[in-house]
Amino acid sequence: MEKITRRTFIKRGGMMAGMLASPVLLTQIGCKDEKTKRTSSPSNLTKLTMQAAWVNDAEFLGYFVAIEKKLYEKEGIDLTYLSGGPEVIPEASLLSGKADIALTTPDTTINLILKDKAPLKIIGTQYQKNPLGIVSLKESGIRKPADLIGKTLAVPPVNVLSVKALLRINNIKEGSVKIVPYQYDPTPLLKKQVDATVDFTTNVPYAIKLAGGEPESFLMYDFGFTIYNDTIVVTEKTLKNKKGELVGWLKASRKGWEENFRFIEKYPKKFMKTYFKGTGRTLANEIFFNKAQRSLIETPEGIFNMNAKGISANIRALRSIGLNAREEMFTTELLGKI
Repeated sequence: MEKITRRTFIKRGGMMAGMLASPVLLTQIGCKDEKTKRTSSPSNLTKLTMQAAWVNDAEFLGYFVAIEKKLYEKEGIDLTYLSGGPEVIPEASLLSGKADIALTTPDTTINLILKDKAPLKIIGTQYQKNPLGIVSLKESGIRKPADLIGKTLAVPPVNVLSVKALLRINNIKEGSVKIVPYQYDPTPLLKKQVDATVDFTTNVPYAIKLAGGEPESFLMYDFGFTIYNDTIVVTEKTLKNKKGELVGWLKASRKGWEENFRFIEKYPKKFMKTYFKGTGRTLANEIFFNKAQRSLIETPEGIFNMNAKGISANIRALRSIGLNAREEMFTTELLGKI
């Protein structure tokens, strides 16, 4: 069973503290070898590099589809795709010039803008709702924040502030929920050593089912901690100098996601021997993930959309964990062109 289930273990943990203190280190983290995928390299195409946020899984299916169907080439783009991983900090790839586009979490990006004056801008979002949630066994009866009162909740260190904000937003006294450290392994939950964990609802419930448990989960987003995830981020320089290319990337990527969701079981199967090779995850797992994420990504206004209401909700939630997010850190200027 996979113990480190999400990129936050290192990306938003101890390494982040050191990174924020050192702009030099910021440009170096994430520059190790990774799996890459290029569309092609005809001379008439403009080169762009995309940094993903984690190792290849269903979270990035739309981009794989767009690459395989040559949708980027049709927009005049020669795309290099960089896989992420536990040692990769996407913002570092942007600031070092290694990538033009990166998928990030808004808390880490805005933290960098505030603390290091990093010249970054959020231009769209993959997940309208963050997949981070509270996962438990169905028999525990935990279906909303109030149900956590008197219970033990296992929380990764990097998510403690978010959980405390969730409790405050829902008028729950912090001391009424016992918070213990969590290392991204659902075994303590399965053994009933804890009552619930903070995890990604798109994937961990599957691992619990696989181990013989019956999972229950809810999104922190649905109870007030309203932040995006896999926000699309570029540097201010790239936004200024490559607007056309960024619009093309957004168009092609949106079409890739739309195609993926039209054939929701087809593409996980198609990529098991290529993008998903060596991950140790099953086809059934990737299909579960793909189905679970659909409602978190799709929006009537189009995939990647950010509207005023959504941005305001993010700002409120980020301020609840001490990040003074502002509207100018987001821009929707390109979204109206796709």
